[in-house]
Formats: sequence, structure tokens, C-alpha cells
Amino acid sequence: MLCAFAFLFWNGGASVISKVVHQVNEEIRDKEIRLIGETGEQLGIMSSEEALDIAEERGLDLVKISPQAVPPVCKLMNYGKYRFEQSKREKEARKNQHVVEIKEIRMSPGIDVGDFNTKLKNAQKFLADGNRVKVSVRFRGREMAHTEIGRGLLNKFAEQCAEAATLDKAAKMEGRNMSIFLSPKAGK
Repeated sequence: MLCAFAFLFWNGGASVISKVVHQVNEEIRDKEIRLIGETGEQLGIMSSEEALDIAEERGLDLVKISPQAVPPVCKLMNYGKYRFEQSKREKEARKNQHVVEIKEIRMSPGIDVGDFNTKLKNAQKFLADGNRVKVSVRFRGREMAHTEIGRGLLNKFAEQCAEAATLDKAAKMEGRNMSIFLSPKAGK
């Protein structure tokens, strides 16, 4: 148990398991491999020692890229440069990701025109940013007897946002709240 823990700790823990680790240079112990040059040309099937000699001659690394193939496929490349470019691509992909959030706008059935317009502008801004919007009306006390007022308010809100958004879910009552979901139109 202690030996396994020390091994995992020494190799960087569980993060090593999830990473794709290529066998490089002396780590390749296969008797026969198929070798591909740095520009992609086939160099043929040979022993791993011969391939390692060719890699050292050219000042490159021998990297096993397809271990399941018979014989395994290895390529000549600058492995450090390859890893650097790969991490750069991953970082760029993470930077360009946009996480869609659900923004919520809350109103009461007795909302006035000015407040309604302010909340409408906020919703349109959220939709322009590519986020979904949940618009909800909270009923308190005797307002529960007049849920049709809230339904009319939500329908009016959806009509006002119609050019920027599509209605995902129609007005639905959940406890004391009635809500609708709006999502940005695909062309926006």
C-alpha cells in the first residue's frame, strides 16, 4: 500500500492517469515498429534500436503514436516542441469557450412600466451576450388568486423580446412562482 502511494505521489498522482502519455525514445521496447519520418513519409518496418539510431542521427525524438497497431507506429519528431504546441492549442480552446449561463429576472404582478422596461433592457442585454434568461413572477398573499395577471405579464415580456429571443418554455406555475425561459436566437 505504501509503495503504491509513494509511486502515485512520485509520478504526480491521479493526474498522470488522465493525461495521454506517449512512449518516447528508450521507453519503446517493441521488437519491431513501423517508422514514419518527420515530414510524414513511411520509412518502413524496423527494430526499435535501428529507429532510435535514426532519431539520434537527425537530432529528433522517437515517439510511439499508435501502440495498438501491429506493428506499433512510431514517428520522428521534436517531442518538446510538440508538447508545447499541444498545450498552447488546449489553452486557446479553453479561452474561446463560452459557457452559457441562465440569468434570472424577477418581477411582481404589480410592476410599473418604468421597472418593466428596465428589466426588459437587462434581459435583452443578457440575450445579446448569448445567455439564456429565466423570467419569473412571484405571487404573494392574495396575488395567488390572480395568476392570470402574471401570465399576461410574462407573455408581454416574451413578445417584447421576440426579435432577440425564442420562447423555450411557456409560462408555468411552480409553487408561488410562474416562469418562462428565453434563449437567444441562433443568428444572433
